[in-house]
Amino acid sequence: MKTLSIGNRILILGCPGSGKSTFARRLRARTGLPVVHLDNIWWRADGTHVSREEFDRALGSLLRGEKWILDGNYGRTMEVRLRACDTVIFLDYPEAICMAGITARVGQPHADMPWTETALDPELVALVKNYRRDQRPQVLSLLQRYPDKQSLIFTSREEAARWLSEF
Repeated sequence: MKTLSIGNRILILGCPGSGKSTFARRLRARTGLPVVHLDNIWWRADGTHVSREEFDRALGSLLRGEKWILDGNYGRTMEVRLRACDTVIFLDYPEAICMAGITARVGQPHADMPWTETALDPELVALVKNYRRDQRPQVLSLLQRYPDKQSLIFTSREEAARWLSEF
């Protein structure tokens, strides 16, 4: 296993469809750190979700762990996750890239979701279309608020892939 200059607690953020889960799996392959997809904690296989309290308990337990890669946005818990991490990786991609990402996964099973999407979800499309206006400013503000955390911001898939290959 590689000695980590990024620490052992990595938070991966980005718009839906940016490839957070794929990046997390690739980073796991490079580091050996365990990956947790927050969607697998929040969502049930039938498309319903757990209570906030249940999610928060599970998240709190995970954050107390010594080694992890956490993949997911979940704005309500972003700051608590940021406080616990060593490094934040923000996949700050354009809307078109993220729309292509959510479109490509329709009908494809994914390890980061407990079901396979059979159609493009209009709520997810709206999240992607509004991400740069609604959620991106929150991420950038939190990164500024915690300058002691190492922050890596990638603006293209190529930039992220290059970093992973050189890491």
